[in-house]
Order: sequence, then C-alpha cells, then structure tokens
Amino acid sequence: MEATIYSLIPAILMLILVIATRQVLLSLGIGILVGAFMLTGFDIIGTLDLVWQELYTIFYSEGALNMGNLYLLSFLFLLGIMTAFMTASGGSRAFGKWAVSRVKSKKGASFVPAILGIIIFIDDYFNALAVGQVARPVTDRHKVSRAKLAYYIDSTSAPVTVISPISSWGAYIIGTIATILTANEVTNIGAFEAFIQMIPYNFYVFAALLLVFLTIALNLDLGAMKKHEERAEKSGELTDPKHRDIPGDLNDEFKPHDNGKIMHLLMPIVVLIAGTVGMMVYTGIQGTEGSADILSTFANTNVNISLFYGGLAAAIVAAIMYVALPSGKSSLGKVLGEGIKAMLPAIYILVLAWMIGSVIDQLGTGEYLAGLVQESNLNIAYLPLLIFFTAGFMALATGTSWGTFGIMLPIAGEIAAVTDPAFIVPALSAVLAGSVFGDHCSPISDTTILSSTGAGSHHIDHVLTQLPYAIIAAIAASVGYVLFAILGSVLLPLLATLAVVVMAGFTLKSKTE
Repeated sequence: MEATIYSLIPAILMLILVIATRQVLLSLGIGILVGAFMLTGFDIIGTLDLVWQELYTIFYSEGALNMGNLYLLSFLFLLGIMTAFMTASGGSRAFGKWAVSRVKSKKGASFVPAILGIIIFIDDYFNALAVGQVARPVTDRHKVSRAKLAYYIDSTSAPVTVISPISSWGAYIIGTIATILTANEVTNIGAFEAFIQMIPYNFYVFAALLLVFLTIALNLDLGAMKKHEERAEKSGELTDPKHRDIPGDLNDEFKPHDNGKIMHLLMPIVVLIAGTVGMMVYTGIQGTEGSADILSTFANTNVNISLFYGGLAAAIVAAIMYVALPSGKSSLGKVLGEGIKAMLPAIYILVLAWMIGSVIDQLGTGEYLAGLVQESNLNIAYLPLLIFFTAGFMALATGTSWGTFGIMLPIAGEIAAVTDPAFIVPALSAVLAGSVFGDHCSPISDTTILSSTGAGSHHIDHVLTQLPYAIIAAIAASVGYVLFAILGSVLLPLLATLAVVVMAGFTLKSKTE
C-alpha cells in the first residue's frame, strides 16, 4: 500500500473526521491507528508496537534524546509559564488599558497583529507565538475573536517567511535550490538570484497577505468566522464557550495584581525576542563552516534550541518581576502550574500531529503525489499550476511545508530542467506557494497549531475559520498561474491574482451584508 493511492486513506479520513466531529485528538488518533494498520498488514500486535515506537521516537531515537522536539515542547511550556506570570502580574491588563487609549477601534486593533506578522519575518514558529503575545491584549480589548486573531497570525507568518531570504525558511530554500541547480547542471543562474526571481511568481503568498488587510478594511467575516465575531461583539466571549481546552488561555485563572505595569508584559517579550534572535545568530554562526555571512547563518541556525533559551530567559525575567511585586499575589507554584497546564492542549495536538506525519511519510503519500506530477504529460506552460495544487494537497495531507519542499522542489526542478529550463523559477515558486496553501488548511500543520496557541484560539476553530480565506487566495493564485501559462509573463498574472482577491472581497462583503 506504500506510495499508492491507498496511502491517501489515513490523511483523508483524518481530515473528514476533524471537520465532521471537531475532535482533533480523536481524529488524529484514528488516523494514526488506520495508517499503522495499513503499514503492518492489519496485524493488531504489530500496529500497537508501531504506534508505541512512533510515540517513543518523538522523545528518544537513534540511541539519544530527540533534543529538537524536546526543545520545542519545552519552549511551549516556558511560553505558558511566561504568559501566566504576565497575566498574574497585571502586565497584560495594564498593556490592554494603555493600548485602548491609543488604538481607538476594532479595525485599528486588527492591524496590530497583521503588521507585526510582516515585521517579524525571521521564523514562522517565532512569528506565530511572539505576535500572539503582543497583540492579544489589544485585540481582546476591542472584542476581536481569538479565531480571527489566529487567522491574522497564521496568514502573515508563513507567507512572509517563505519569501524572505533572511529567515530560517528562506535560508533552507536557497540551500535546496543550490543543490537542485547543481544536480541539473543549470549554470546561468545562482541559488540566491533564483530565490529572488521566484518571489513575484508566488501568487498565493501575495493573495493571502492582501486578503488579510482587505478582511480588516472591510470587516469581512466568512463562514464560521462570522459566528465567532458576532459572539465576541455581543457577549464579549472571544472563544466558543463549548470549548474549554484553549491553549494558552489564562484569563479566568488569576486575579491580576493591582500594581501591574506595562513593563510586566513588555520586558519578558523584549527578552524573548532578543534572546531568541541572538541565539539564532549564535547557533547559525557555530553551525557554519568557515566564514559566516547572513545567509549561511540563517541556513545553519538551530531554531528550536534558540526558542528554548529565549523562552527560558523570558520566563525567568517574568517570574522575577512577579516575585518583586508586593503582597496579594497568587502563589508561585499556582502560577507555574497554571502556565504549564494551559499549554497541554497544544502539546497533545503537536505530539499526535508528529505521529501521524511520520505514519503518512512511511506510507509514501508524498512520493505518490509527486509521482503523479512526474508521470503527467501536461503542457509545460501549465506545470506551475499542476505543481501548485499537488504541493498544496501534499502539505494538507502531511502537515509539513518543509517536507513538501524537500520532496517537490527537486522534482519540479528536474521536470523543468529537462523540458524547458526557462520554467525552473516559476515551477520552484509554485512549490512554495502550494506548500503554504496546504499548510494553511491542514489541522496537523505545526504552524497552524502554534498560530492557534499564540492567539489562544481553539485549534479546530482556527482551522475551520481560516479555510474560506485560504481557498479564496488559492483560487486567485490559480487564475494567476493559468494566465501565466497563456501569457508567459509574471506581472499581469500577479496583478490579476490581486484583482481577483479584491473583487472576491467586495463581492462577498456585499453578499454577507
């Protein structure tokens, strides 16, 4: 069943269950079991053993602790602890009051995460979590639902990171492109130059970013998002009251300290940003052989360990500032415990997402989809369109943009190099565009999980409310790739993509009214 059409079964079943039941842990668990049954030839004992091995190797593999995963999970706990101290100290409340005096409207509050999402482009994980911490007090005060906040965060983090050469994604992509160009003996363009030329061909990214700002300007609430926004506006409930397992949400756990100041929120966040970026630079330099320039630094940085040390420093600073407050505080143990507990839903989802991602990888789902592209006899001009949809479905099913990059970039480069080298740049860019689209739709995507965590939104609420916006951006990008196939140039298709987004936005706004 490996690398055949049957390899799609666990992913499709999991997606259907998520949408039908909204029970993400149950859906992921069933997907893991079905995939494990298929891998073991429906042997019950073998299936149970495989499931245990998948769980075990998340924490320990190849004779050593799996430090990358442990650092990321530890960072989530540290983020919960930091948030708990900022809330209990009254820092979040003080910042919210200050922001209300300067940000006068809900629309203005919504621009805060959108703009920050573009400014903080170094890494998608860091973007998703840091923007949520800064923006949440502002958007909460103006009754922006947490699902809407999660959409703003998710639809700016990955799109900006994937077109920025000075980012963990950009550095990885440039390194991959260099290997592809060498393997296919393409000498008329360098890897960095190719990456820069790929940017305008990434129609989905520009469509998604434009739609974020158009949504804010028009107050465009589509599908389930409308219910979340109406509830927030009328009752002040920023999340669905049916859901109690909201990661990072501590609003009802503490009475904020009366002496809390804005610095009780800002100082830990400044330390988090400075510590994480500083460690990214340090680990990047340490991991680079020879002299390190800015690209090689970000190509070799260790994001997870950087997040851990940045989060540790921020949590310590937040704790010290909290302890220094006068009497009337919750106990230190209670704050620590609530901070850890608040992150457990995100931890559970992330661990199961890693497990089903590994099972799907062993089933060869990605290889099967990639093979369909290689075997197609489509007109080369339509190759970017085909690659966009294939990469999108692959990222949706597997929950990983990076994994999709690793599989699809070499295939797209090889097909274009053999058929017509002029299509290498648009074909590679279509891989990036499709990967981000699929990532935005996937309930098992790391960035989707962390965006909902940063926003304090229920995970499935975020997935379902972001879906209509992602589909609109994908339709607009598809129009762009069709026009590119017809015209052979990039400017008019890019403008047409943006025009479709604008027309869709105004049309849907008039219908919803």
